[in-house]
Amino acid sequence: MAHTLRVSHSEASSTADKCENVLEALLYVGAGTLLVVEVFLLAAGVLARYVFGKPLVWSDELSSILFIWLAVFGACIAFRRKEHMRMTSFSAPAGERTRSFLDVMAIVLPMVFLSLALQSAYDYAAAQSFMTMPALEISGAWRAAALPVGLLLMWVFGLLELIRHQHFVSVCWAVGLSVAAAYGLYLCSPLFAELGKWNLAIFFVGFVSAGVFSGIPIAFCFGLATVAYLQLTTPVPLMVLMGRLDEGMSHQILLAIPLFIFLGFLMEATGMARRIVEFFASVVGHRKDGLSYVLVGAMYTVSGISGSKSADIAAIAPALVPEMRRRGESDGEVAALLSATGAQTETIPPSLALIAISSAAGVSTSALFTGGMLPGAVMGILLCWYVWWRKRGSEATGGRRSSFREAMRKLAMALPALILPFLIKSAVVEGVATATEVSTIGIAYAIVYSVMFGGGVTWSTLGRIFVRTTSLAGAILFIVGTATSMAWALAQSGFSQDLASAFLHLPGGAITFWIVSIAVFVVIGSVLEGIPAIALLAPLLLPIAKGLSINEVHYSMVIILSMGIGYFAPPFGIGYYTTCAISGVEPNAAMRPMLGFIAVLALGVAIIAAVPWLSTGFLH
Repeated sequence: MAHTLRVSHSEASSTADKCENVLEALLYVGAGTLLVVEVFLLAAGVLARYVFGKPLVWSDELSSILFIWLAVFGACIAFRRKEHMRMTSFSAPAGERTRSFLDVMAIVLPMVFLSLALQSAYDYAAAQSFMTMPALEISGAWRAAALPVGLLLMWVFGLLELIRHQHFVSVCWAVGLSVAAAYGLYLCSPLFAELGKWNLAIFFVGFVSAGVFSGIPIAFCFGLATVAYLQLTTPVPLMVLMGRLDEGMSHQILLAIPLFIFLGFLMEATGMARRIVEFFASVVGHRKDGLSYVLVGAMYTVSGISGSKSADIAAIAPALVPEMRRRGESDGEVAALLSATGAQTETIPPSLALIAISSAAGVSTSALFTGGMLPGAVMGILLCWYVWWRKRGSEATGGRRSSFREAMRKLAMALPALILPFLIKSAVVEGVATATEVSTIGIAYAIVYSVMFGGGVTWSTLGRIFVRTTSLAGAILFIVGTATSMAWALAQSGFSQDLASAFLHLPGGAITFWIVSIAVFVVIGSVLEGIPAIALLAPLLLPIAKGLSINEVHYSMVIILSMGIGYFAPPFGIGYYTTCAISGVEPNAAMRPMLGFIAVLALGVAIIAAVPWLSTGFLH
């Protein structure tokens, strides 16, 4: 009997693998095609508007349709590849049996959310079929159908994963507990009706926290908490939630996210980052602390190209970390400095955090891009000072001093790469192109750079870049969508007004508000990561900041940097563990040196909060 069960499970797993591979291949082709078409469509729009003076009136609508499909396909790919953002600090050290159970729950609970939302997504798409897009003159269902299709595909991927899972008992327990919990909550709905605003703490603090710390993907924690709150405590139909999910995922400014991620991976593949590092190393690399300065400067420059912290670190680490080790730097020091520079450069345009706060809170992208440069520089100067102070008695050795001629040669090689960040910033700040449009200029520039300077981008490399781009972008956009839905539910409950009243009546006024805001974003940033924290909290807190006469750009810079500290701070910060993995360092080795860097970063945030001019001095 047991042998028969094993054979049946093996056959089912084989069938699941085949189905999964077919669906995965179709998604890769579809998402890659959509990404390429979006790049060409936006580039055509820029040319038509600024070169020929005849804007393509239909391009925005077509771009919107393609974008929502790209976002949901990317979310499906991220689900299949298990790349949706999740916190594993607590689940990873657990025993094998517990970890296996939690991994199964990380599939089952998202499937519960998908099951609850699927019918509403279909109803939403059906309702949109009565709307006609004015420029293209086609039904809105062409666009809205992306949601039910995407949710269904993720549910199918989850089912196939459960079918081929090796621990059948864990699957049964996870499914059984999820069903029992859902039924128990349904039975308790009369009780929830009597609790009033305590439900906000139960669902949006208790449920979300339990899910996040258990390793459930953060986007689905947001989604489940919002669905449970709406279904059990309000008469609001879930179709309204689908509208908020659509709005959160497909805001036009967010199209810059997949395009800048794509640009970042192109930059890595073409060798732009390597040439920038080589130039900086030729200038100060001979000093015993020189490569640390190179790391700070290179991260500052590269962040201006990619916008993605993961892409920045992955581009810089291979070029610097081995040489820093050869010169006697400890693994912990290297990983700690790399993490600190990741937090330092959060405000360097075109940071995805800047784009997210522009979308979530309506702050001018141009103002954010202008205001982000100087705070990042201040943080970099403080890090360089701290490196100098620490390295005074270090036994690390310096390198060979480059000749002036050699430095100029490396400058000539790096100059085309160094131009790109200034091209991006200038185009947005001067109003030549939007943040979304300028990403296509950067992509075209990177392609030309690869052709002229031999970046070595092959078709297979390009295919991998497409997959990495769509997966990362899909994970980000889906979490923004669910965070937007959750923020909307909080706003509808009256929480926004209560929060504003509480903050406005804090003793100490603006100073206390600053302290609380910094603390909140450090903590939330370590648990929820940057973009979901911004999507959730920025629309709630920025109006309060305005009420206290705090400039919105100044406030944005401080909360983004605070969030970056949390994201890269052990023991919870996911960015810290990502950095350790990229640099090949055990996380425990970097925790002690990281404490000093966190203190310096906190000092930098305090200085920037106290001196508004650092964020607003160059605004028009």
